[in-house]
Amino acid sequence: MCRLFAITSSEPLSPMVAIRALDVMKEGHDGSGVGLFLADLGGEFEQFKGRPILSGIFSNSGIKALDHYMMEMDFLVKYKLSFRPKKQRPAGTPDRDHYMIRVYDYPPEWEDLGEEEIGRRLLQTRLRLRKLGEEDGSMLVFSFWPDVIMIKEVGDPLAVGQYLGFDQPNLQARIIMAQGRQNTNYAIDIYACHPFFIEGIATMTNGENTAFVPIREFLLSRGDPGYIGYRSDSEVFTHILHYTLKHLGLSLEAYKHILTPLKDEELAGHPDGRLLQLLKQSCRPMIVDGPNCVMGCLPDKTLFLVQDSKKLRPGIVGGLPGLYAFSSEVCGLDEAIPERDKSRDFQPMGTDLVSVGPDRREVKRWNQWKNLPLQH
Repeated sequence: MCRLFAITSSEPLSPMVAIRALDVMKEGHDGSGVGLFLADLGGEFEQFKGRPILSGIFSNSGIKALDHYMMEMDFLVKYKLSFRPKKQRPAGTPDRDHYMIRVYDYPPEWEDLGEEEIGRRLLQTRLRLRKLGEEDGSMLVFSFWPDVIMIKEVGDPLAVGQYLGFDQPNLQARIIMAQGRQNTNYAIDIYACHPFFIEGIATMTNGENTAFVPIREFLLSRGDPGYIGYRSDSEVFTHILHYTLKHLGLSLEAYKHILTPLKDEELAGHPDGRLLQLLKQSCRPMIVDGPNCVMGCLPDKTLFLVQDSKKLRPGIVGGLPGLYAFSSEVCGLDEAIPERDKSRDFQPMGTDLVSVGPDRREVKRWNQWKNLPLQH
């Protein structure tokens, strides 16, 4: 199994908060990799809220290819942050030339474009850079989006965090998602490391998805250029959420019904049973086969957790106003928010969805027996 930790805070936090939470859950992951998703950024990045940020790992030749491509596209660098390793490279971590985060100005010709078109072009740019890098391994590109940073690396999460200096003051965020990977099914591949990301949406998963192949084939048939990769069977959770929100125009609650719909006999007595039956029939190719625990972040900075109907993967939420976290284990919560009222902790079950909105005032609980909000 993997171990997951996600935190949302009114004040910017260091990624090491999440890394230390993963470390206390170390018996649940083998230290083969770490992935970080940072959003609602603090530090020096706060002044660049609307500008796109490129995150990735680059060789020396990759930096040259990146500079050439971005200059041709008329992107200008506004700010950059590189990681200079402070300690000896951890066992199993590759020797890299450049871990890099860059903020860009948009090309002048994008000035009058709408938000949707800008998002489409940012996606295309990321995919082109990823393809360029895959040809010779010179570029590993994780995200290219405003107010988002992603970092992934092979190795023990705490050792990697200390090696790269994640505690530096310019690397802070109000939303942090972190995954400690257990390499149980496939060879180590950095693109298989969670969290996964597309157009402001990120998810990470602990579990198995034996319905991966039919779901992948359905998503590939949708014609969305961002539905690529699938180095992990969990990447489909991100794309199903993207498809639910962006293509169907439905809500996070609908996403839960699409992943694990109620049984037909249960829908017969549901207040929205007829609608949910239609949703189940039309989205049947995206029903997952778990067990899975999914944590994610929406474009509006809502953090959420859902379980599938089998509920065989751990997950708990707790905190206090202004600071809430989702964790695979309670010890992760204890490490990150020891001062919370533990009696208010909640462990979602098979029909539950829990979320914390961008106001960070409370944990909202919803389950599939309630009315379905069609829009988030």
